[in-house]
Amino acid sequence: MTVALEIISPERLLLARPVSMVVIPGTEGDLGVLPGHSQMITSLRGGLIDLYEDEKLVDRFFVSGGFAQITEERCTVLADAIVKLAELDPLKAADELAAAEAAWREADEADEAGWRAASDRLITAQARVDAVSAQNA
Repeated sequence: MTVALEIISPERLLLARPVSMVVIPGTEGDLGVLPGHSQMITSLRGGLIDLYEDEKLVDRFFVSGGFAQITEERCTVLADAIVKLAELDPLKAADELAAAEAAWREADEADEAGWRAASDRLITAQARVDAVSAQNA
């Protein structure tokens, strides 16, 4: 049995194919989606989406955030931004992390929305650097 996986970015349908399992970075932790999964909608944090076929990891993507809708037969990922893991640039990821750290340090905690945006940016930038490190490990 398989799960029908669709990954949609703001620009286009990036991927539509059956997989044995997909692991997505939910905001409350990673979720492994297998056929027959309970229905749910979850928000995504920055992190890796792993695609499996016959218990073998076949593809990896970095997602900056978004949402996923899961049913017994389907997993639809609506990504804010997504890129194949192999296409991540380590230098750009490091620069983005440095900029996000600076913005977070300068954020005013009294401005809840601004502080939250700076925190989210920092979390995503750190996840991007971690993903690059995982790729090179």
